[in-house]
Amino acid sequence: MTAALIAALRAAVGGGGLITSAEAAAGYAHDMMPLAPHGRPLAVVLPASAAQVQACVRACAAAGVPIVPRGAGTGLTGAANAVDGCVVLVTTRMNRIVELDADNRLAVVEPGVVNQDLKTAAAARGLFYPPDPSSLDSCTLGGNLATNAGGLCCGKYGVTGDYVLGLEAVLADGSLLRTGRRTVKGVAGYDLTRLLVGSEGTLGIITQATLALRPLPAAPGTVIAAFDSVAQAGASVNRVVRAGLVPSLMEIMDATSLRASSAYLGTDLAGEGEQALLLCRSDAAGAAREAELEALERLFREAGAVYTHATADAAEGALLLRARRVSLAALEARGACMTEDVAVPRTRIAELIEGCARIGDDAGLTVAVVGHAGDGNMHPTILYDRSSTDQYARARTAFDAILALALSLGGTITGEHGVGRLKQDWLERELGPVGVRVHRALKDALDPGGLFNPGGMLVRRAPGIHRDR
Repeated sequence: MTAALIAALRAAVGGGGLITSAEAAAGYAHDMMPLAPHGRPLAVVLPASAAQVQACVRACAAAGVPIVPRGAGTGLTGAANAVDGCVVLVTTRMNRIVELDADNRLAVVEPGVVNQDLKTAAAARGLFYPPDPSSLDSCTLGGNLATNAGGLCCGKYGVTGDYVLGLEAVLADGSLLRTGRRTVKGVAGYDLTRLLVGSEGTLGIITQATLALRPLPAAPGTVIAAFDSVAQAGASVNRVVRAGLVPSLMEIMDATSLRASSAYLGTDLAGEGEQALLLCRSDAAGAAREAELEALERLFREAGAVYTHATADAAEGALLLRARRVSLAALEARGACMTEDVAVPRTRIAELIEGCARIGDDAGLTVAVVGHAGDGNMHPTILYDRSSTDQYARARTAFDAILALALSLGGTITGEHGVGRLKQDWLERELGPVGVRVHRALKDALDPGGLFNPGGMLVRRAPGIHRDR
């Protein structure tokens, strides 16, 4: 059976699109989250078209072999991790921008297009694709769609799903489903597009997407504000919201992450005793941008900021923003990290950050927090010694405690990274029994054999999956 399946896959994608070497296939077995369980794939296929994806799915279905879809592997929950004996289907060769329609402000793309490449192509036509995960220069749109990824500008512009007009996806029987539309409005039938976005490869394999674009905004101005306490920074966020201001970006960094980024970049962003930094941008046009920056700076000073600075200089603004974008890499330079992804109401951000500090103290570990203050999506990161079994166990306990804290504050266990293979139990707590039942019914309806990404989301782990540190 294995030989027949390998032959069918080779016929589907050609020799150059098939990897059967165990050593080579291991590079596709997991994403960037070291905690998530993963197995050993039987093979890896890299199709170059929807027809090739269909052929691979049909071959696997006939053999009863599971398929795990994968993009660039930049995920942080193990959502694209292999199970033993599966076929990993990698979409990075499907990397064409099929159409960029400036008049209708839309793009038709394949799943292997890198996020930044679409942004660049759209900008050349005076258009803007807003979703901007921190890995935008390497992550692919297929992965963004599968996890409903967000980014730094979500507070103003929303997440990936807000820009999806329609999809093309291969279902478990190999048929090709087309959902959605190209029109601005359209409400015919069930919203199957929204169902597939964020489904983490458990319901279908996305082979094409029609995405809405926006007019290219003005060059942004930037303002930063440093605070002696996290509470003051949280109060500032509330003041911004109450004032009706909607900056294109509003990020928060605690003292640990701020100092890590400063050391990583060789800058002096972190002042003595500063406990939190807010970084905001305005992409309003002309005088409106200056007015918004002035209003933000005034609100921060009124909330007790010990330092504020505004700039319209693009290079300086980019440097300030880079300190936020490199925060995870800066923390990883200090040791192993467990990165969380929770979201809370914006009024509870300070409570979350302060609670994470207490959780870190209880575990005897450092917990750094950065996040998107504009929408309450926070990324607590637990630092631990990878070689210490005891620290690993304490870090896992802290990881779960942070999820519990987020839910207790009226939040959610994930704002943009997804559920993957880390948070199934917590998702069941958040959804409740009726929500779980509906999720399972949808999975059974679209993938009755359970071959798409077994072990992901709410699906029970396949017997072959093992945890790997």
